[in-house]
Amino acid sequence: MDPTTPAAQPLEFDVVVVGAGPVGENAADRARKAGLSVAIIEKHLVGGECSFYACSPTKALLRPIHATRASQRVQGSVGATVDPVGVLDRRDTWINGLDDSGQVGWLDHVGITLLRGTARLLGERLVEVDGRRVAARHAVVLATGSEPFVPDTPGLREAEPWTNREAATTRRIPERLGVIGGGVVACEMAQVFAALGSEVTVLVRADGLLSRNEEFAGQAVAKALRRDGVDLRTGAQVTRVSRDGAVGVTLELADASTVVVDELLVATGRDPGTGRLGLESVGGRTDDRGYVVVNDDMEVQGPSGDTPWLYAVGDVNGQALLTHMGKYQARACGDRVGARAKGAAMDGERMRPWATALGPPQVVFTDPEIASTGLTEQQARDRGLTVRVVDIPMDAAAGPGLQAEGYQGQARIVVDEDAGVLVGATFVGQDVADLLHPATVAIVGKVPLATLWHAVPSYPTMSEIWLRLLEEYGL
Repeated sequence: MDPTTPAAQPLEFDVVVVGAGPVGENAADRARKAGLSVAIIEKHLVGGECSFYACSPTKALLRPIHATRASQRVQGSVGATVDPVGVLDRRDTWINGLDDSGQVGWLDHVGITLLRGTARLLGERLVEVDGRRVAARHAVVLATGSEPFVPDTPGLREAEPWTNREAATTRRIPERLGVIGGGVVACEMAQVFAALGSEVTVLVRADGLLSRNEEFAGQAVAKALRRDGVDLRTGAQVTRVSRDGAVGVTLELADASTVVVDELLVATGRDPGTGRLGLESVGGRTDDRGYVVVNDDMEVQGPSGDTPWLYAVGDVNGQALLTHMGKYQARACGDRVGARAKGAAMDGERMRPWATALGPPQVVFTDPEIASTGLTEQQARDRGLTVRVVDIPMDAAAGPGLQAEGYQGQARIVVDEDAGVLVGATFVGQDVADLLHPATVAIVGKVPLATLWHAVPSYPTMSEIWLRLLEEYGL
């Protein structure tokens, strides 16, 4: 094709966003609200991993299981039962049968141009989408997320294991399910399939679960999985995997034992997949894990130019592999791109994602739930802080006892004694997720504990646990 013909000329937009998951959508929307023209590029489903293969389907699966158990724990309630078909139907409703027309309709409604295809950087402010060039007048934002990581254990990939994508969308409940991993996906999905009728075996190479959380949180989930009939094996190293149509999937372990299952879920982490983005063409850098290196303003480090033009937000930069944190970065990034394009002053406090430095809020939606924010005790000590830890059982307040008979759980706050503020909090128990945001506000706002004491919780709610924590601290 003659490069001077109109068809060969690049499409032009003020901002080009690569990746149309929740993070890319937020970056695009904030740039659009600043008055810029925006194109968003997606190779698969608009709405991304979170909408179709992670957050939405897994929580849709977990909620009826949790609601059933909650009803069984209250005296005077006959108690519900889990209906596997109903649970799967509810999940299908939440993912709209893997149809992204609703999200596409939103893009059309707000005026963001969708380009379907695989994107690759070609040069400064220039992207190729399946052979067609797209130019950005002001900025390119990478919001390509991450993908499931499958280790190179002999035979594992050939055995065609499930990842979170297959586990979150299947209509088939295997009689025997093996799970490799001890993180969030492994724990949540093990509990889902155990409740739906699978015989579940979880193999964890480490000595415990949820290693990024306080140790007592992982211990509580381990106890719960075993309560649910899960065969949980810690310190288990898989050395070889094979699939036989007649037998199933055989896992050979380092201790010479074997496990045979019908399906195998691998939940051993994420891969940023940055090798396909063409970063080398513009001088962009990745770290030793493959994540794009950015500064506090989400600007990719390496590309030349008079002003920054390449940004990376969400999983692809490796700072916090959580949808809500990626969306937070995206909002800040989109605002910054818009302000820079208009030559407006940029509010550093608004644009910089400060919260990432203290550890993001996160909920593990197992039963019991694990809600954590800020630093763990060990992380705080590793930073050289003068730390005091306060632990109390959740049933120290009346609210939890009203939620369930014999309520089990624990609350912990980590206090920076020199500053007199919270730097971390963890809650374990039924329905603790909504206790998390007040802790996050206190940490980000650096609210003195003496001030926090005046935020009076309503009686008899779960929130009264805050009063008990502060009283235990000595206020």
